[in-house]
Amino acid sequence: MSKDTFPFSSTSLRSLRLEQELQDWEDERRALANRRAMIRPPLPLPPRLPPRQQWLQEVRAPPPQIRCRDTSIHNTFMYGDIKGVYAVLKDPGMVNALMETVHEEMVWAPEMGMWTLSSKVKQTSALRLAASRGHTACVEELLFRGAEVNTDPGGNTALHDACIGGHSVCVQLLLSHGADPDVLAADGSAPLHLCTSAQSFQCAKLLLEGGADINVRSRESRLTPLHVAAQRGLEEHLELFLSLGADVLATNREGETPLNAACSGAERPSEAGRYLRVIQKLLDAGANPQTAGRKQHTPLHNACANCCPRIVDVLLEHGAKADVENCAGYTPMDCLLQIVEDYPVQQCEAIARSLLNYGAKPVSPKMLKQLAFYPDVLGLMLNSYTSIPPCDWLESLPPDKLPQEDLPFFLSVRQWTGQPRSLQHLCRCALRQHLGAQCHSAVCKLDIPASVRDYLLLCNNRTLQ
Repeated sequence: MSKDTFPFSSTSLRSLRLEQELQDWEDERRALANRRAMIRPPLPLPPRLPPRQQWLQEVRAPPPQIRCRDTSIHNTFMYGDIKGVYAVLKDPGMVNALMETVHEEMVWAPEMGMWTLSSKVKQTSALRLAASRGHTACVEELLFRGAEVNTDPGGNTALHDACIGGHSVCVQLLLSHGADPDVLAADGSAPLHLCTSAQSFQCAKLLLEGGADINVRSRESRLTPLHVAAQRGLEEHLELFLSLGADVLATNREGETPLNAACSGAERPSEAGRYLRVIQKLLDAGANPQTAGRKQHTPLHNACANCCPRIVDVLLEHGAKADVENCAGYTPMDCLLQIVEDYPVQQCEAIARSLLNYGAKPVSPKMLKQLAFYPDVLGLMLNSYTSIPPCDWLESLPPDKLPQEDLPFFLSVRQWTGQPRSLQHLCRCALRQHLGAQCHSAVCKLDIPASVRDYLLLCNNRTLQ
């Protein structure tokens, strides 16, 4: 028998014949159904209801939202375990599940008069957890599976969290999937307000390209993004906002401008240079150094309270008033003298000299006692009087605690106390009083020797005549 042939039994032949008959019957049935469909008249259109007739529709309640307190699932999204994400998301409801954590906190119970342990539930979402850590693959997978991009469980959206962390790729993904760039969090902050680090510059740029309002206000404090950038000393953010038309004269709830915010934020001497550049940019953009908040606290008050000599000089050069008082009656000089002890090596005497040369009035003699251990500043203050006031507090200074190089100065103070000053000094006081706030600029224009100019500008701190 040939290799390509095989025998058929009677049973197999009968089976093949039946299959062929069944196939022929099926073909005829389909052909008949097709012919009937071709000759059947079309069904009539459903009746139209009158336009004003109300429709009664069946409303189905959405399925209950899943609440998850499983720490291992939270960690899956927090640490970007993409394989674990695939396993968790086999349940479609987990895409928008509420991730809850329970924290035990001590709370004061007035009715019991004691501290009690209370459980506080904090909520977030899988999308928030992934965006806050910058896990792009997890964010992309969640958005692909239908994660709601603008929900804010716990008070923030995923866009807020991504901006806080400075994760620009996540910000771009969220914006491309419909995230609102101006959405306010529970605390009233927009995503632009949360771009508070140097790493968040690209996030701020993407938000503005996505349509964010450059002058968006926070709900309670009425801060603009320019306020935040100035307060943090963020040069790149500030340049970006100013180039796009940020309002440099905008005021917050306390009536303070971004310039006020920048001057109050320069607290650390190591950051003074960065804040100086920020303040210079604000002044070049039209900021007014005389603008005071509701408490009448000007940028110059803030700069003096932070002991920033170069910032004080820039403000004075741009028209800040050295003798203005806040609501408590304090001048910038008063703010300076209150923090002399906190900045012993920060050139407080340079700030005092600048203030006096720009028209600040001499301080009350009662404040001289707190300058006892700062002879450079004390000498400036004494040289601003026409006569040295009584300094009885000198008797209480322990000689063993004073540096030896300062003893001659204190001896001269005791010698000149209550004595008439020299005619040259009286002429200086009269000239400075006549020039007032224009003293610094006017003296610099006089055709006089440099030594005389320095004498008029109080450059000789400890020389008493």
